[in-house]
Amino acid sequence: MKKKLIEQATGTETEFSVVPSVTIDCVIFGFQDGVLEILLVKHASGIKEGEWALPGGWISEKESIDDAAHRLLKELTGLNNIYLEQLKAFGNPDRFPLGRVITIGYNALIKKDEYIVEPGFTASEAEWYKIKEVPDLIYDHSKILDFSLQRLRRRVRQAPIGFNLLPEKFTLLQLQQLYEEILDIKLDKPNFRRKILKMKLLTNLNEKEKDVAHRAAKLYSFDDEIYRKLTEKGFNFEF
Repeated sequence: MKKKLIEQATGTETEFSVVPSVTIDCVIFGFQDGVLEILLVKHASGIKEGEWALPGGWISEKESIDDAAHRLLKELTGLNNIYLEQLKAFGNPDRFPLGRVITIGYNALIKKDEYIVEPGFTASEAEWYKIKEVPDLIYDHSKILDFSLQRLRRRVRQAPIGFNLLPEKFTLLQLQQLYEEILDIKLDKPNFRRKILKMKLLTNLNEKEKDVAHRAAKLYSFDDEIYRKLTEKGFNFEF
């Protein structure tokens, strides 16, 4: 019965023994051209064929949940060697239509241009969607995404975690756009720049943008030592 439930859900025969009541779902954030995005996959078969979802699936009985998260993400999207952080378990009794299934959420922040997305396994497509244009998602995946986004918004005010989404060299405008996208607010430009520069977190590279249509802006990078200290100690970045 348990094996049948899994095969009904995925539309494929199980090739290894899996934990029938626990799954993994991954929330992968990316940032590019001033826009926050989320990586989604389209189911190729099963009861949710043709519908969009967070990358995830069943856990093998012989692997840890962390290993399962990395395996599933690689099989479904081609993404590998990504730091995944566990969110929490989601266990509403009616979240899965064929039986009681608890899912463990993970999330990650990545630089999109450093990875190539390739759908595979039970995913027919893997695409980036703007966070404000996410389609309807299966099961409770919208709630999982919202939980992860709210968590990101809290943490970005306390530690420089969102900076992982920026290129090595960036402008103050790009940094401001990152905060505006994550927090979904409009920031006062002079006030934001004054506060961020006061932290001594940035290094002025004495370089400017190249090949841009607008006035070239100064380029900055993060001071690795200050970045490490702020990551460990945290900070209160109020706007």
